[in-house]
Amino acid sequence: MLRTRSLLLGCAVAVAAMPAAAHHSTALFHWGKEVPLTNATVERWDWTNPHVFLYVRVPNKAGGTDRWAFEGMSPNHLSREGWSKRTLKPGDRINLTYYPLKDGRKGGFNVSVTFADGKTIRQLPAGAPASAAREQ
Repeated sequence: MLRTRSLLLGCAVAVAAMPAAAHHSTALFHWGKEVPLTNATVERWDWTNPHVFLYVRVPNKAGGTDRWAFEGMSPNHLSREGWSKRTLKPGDRINLTYYPLKDGRKGGFNVSVTFADGKTIRQLPAGAPASAAREQ
């Protein structure tokens, strides 16, 4: 009996130590509704797990600027797509596309960035299904 309990306890510890697959919901966003945002200036680029974050300032009609925040894929995924922690720097002028937040706040899920030289880099391949983000 003691041997069986020890074996079961050992199995339980082994299972608990295995990494769990995390599911990060895309329910906050109008997924697949790609919207352009132009004339943005990078304020901060956080290369963090489980998702990167991009903060930009965009001129508004009142003559000031609005702060926008965008979630992105994981650093691991983005590395495979050609991104790095050095891809964006404070002060960079960019245009971007994003899937907007459903609640209307200024932000969403970053889809692509276009640099001043015209080069565009995407977080997901063009036309990627919604399930692609959930699988990362």
